[in-house]
Amino acid sequence: MTAEMVAPAWMHEQITAEEYESWSEEQCAGIEIVDGMVVVSPSASKRHNRLARLLANALDAAAGPDWNADTDFDVRLQDVPLTNRRPDVIVYRADTIDITPTRPEHVLLVAEVVSPGSETTDRIVKVDQYAKAGIGFYWRIEQAATGAPLVYTYLLDPATRTYREGGVFAGVLKVTAPFAAEIDLGQI
Repeated sequence: MTAEMVAPAWMHEQITAEEYESWSEEQCAGIEIVDGMVVVSPSASKRHNRLARLLANALDAAAGPDWNADTDFDVRLQDVPLTNRRPDVIVYRADTIDITPTRPEHVLLVAEVVSPGSETTDRIVKVDQYAKAGIGFYWRIEQAATGAPLVYTYLLDPATRTYREGGVFAGVLKVTAPFAAEIDLGQI
């Protein structure tokens, strides 16, 4: 069995931003680009998708007119080599909704729901990439087998471009400025 039979050739070569932008939405779905290389992740579980959707809906409702929250949304962290990440939840400036690609300066918060197979990436790799890109807030949501998920919050230190730990929340998460809402994650 050849490598081409397992994965197409384009998955074994670095791609540029221009090449990626020429791909269809279907080709881009479910992949991320890291240092120019395509990274395919396994499909997320129903619990994972539901948690991300509930969190995005709550953040969107709390955000007011200046911010939007969405799922399944690319963020261009760098052009060369191309690094495109697709956080589980993203909060971005509403006035940039039609700007493509979405850049870190458009983004207030990214959240990743940790699933089997994504632990190292979500706990270490993406944290570093988002911080270096200058995204102000990072949330990591750990799914519990029973009970409410745990939400670990991080705040960017602009001087060092690293995150410092915020709080850890379970059950009801009280979102502070610019948001004013309580998110009951116990409903998941």
